[in-house]
Amino acid sequence: MVEELVAAGVTLASAGAVYVMAAARVVKQYERGVVFRLGRLRPEVRGPGFTMIVPFVDRLQKVNMQVVTMPVPAQEGITRDNVTVRVDAVVYFKVTGPAEAIVRVEDYRFAVSQMAQTSLRSIIGKSELDDLLSNREKLNQGLELMIDSPAVEWGVTIDRVEIKDVSLPETMKRSMARQAEADRERRARVINADAELQASKKLAEAAKEMSEQPAALQLRLLQTVVAVAAEKNSTLVLPFPVELLRFLEKAQQAVPTPPAQPPRPVPQPVQEQLPPAGPRMEPDSQGSISGQG
Repeated sequence: MVEELVAAGVTLASAGAVYVMAAARVVKQYERGVVFRLGRLRPEVRGPGFTMIVPFVDRLQKVNMQVVTMPVPAQEGITRDNVTVRVDAVVYFKVTGPAEAIVRVEDYRFAVSQMAQTSLRSIIGKSELDDLLSNREKLNQGLELMIDSPAVEWGVTIDRVEIKDVSLPETMKRSMARQAEADRERRARVINADAELQASKKLAEAAKEMSEQPAALQLRLLQTVVAVAAEKNSTLVLPFPVELLRFLEKAQQAVPTPPAQPPRPVPQPVQEQLPPAGPRMEPDSQGSISGQG
């Protein structure tokens, strides 16, 4: 009798151990458990830790609640300004409703991936090339809103969307390089012209000052000679400056000169008064006298 009781006890203990092993489940901290009893969803969601289910009746499905990083394959599209580009992105999302993520969609990861690719193509067609290159924050927000709207019904929340890279054709890269080079050259020319204008104004003021003081121009010439002769690798021919001659001329005009004396009168020669010539009488051959006027 005792042996039968012991055998029955061992059998019950073995059956209980088997039942516990079949019913025991462990849910990790970053997971939640969704229980289906005979195919029907149980309302309660099992939290992390040890939990029990009915063997062969209940089925426990675990859902990861961590943030999932999903790369979006590169999508090729045409922008609003008719430029062909290839854009890839990355999506960060997490499950907030475990029951909805299991019941309402077959595979929420695949669904989010397809929605991200479709939204990326749509955002490429609505944007211009300059926005894709320089205004990515606004495009990221628009892309996040487009993916998050249907994903909320699946119990999934989009945490963040980032555009990783924008690939351009080689011809477009060369065109953009030429445009940037032309813009830099234009700015360089404007800056050079502005510098020339300022220099011309200063030179005009300097010329005005030097015109009043000719010695200043001579000093400036000597400074230029000193700057050129500092290298000592060339022969310097210095012409005689005209300004120095003008300076010496003005200095000579400044010396006082004695007043000039009036010229003495020159004596004029006295001409003799001769009697007026009258008719001259000459005898002719006949002995008579004839007069000539």
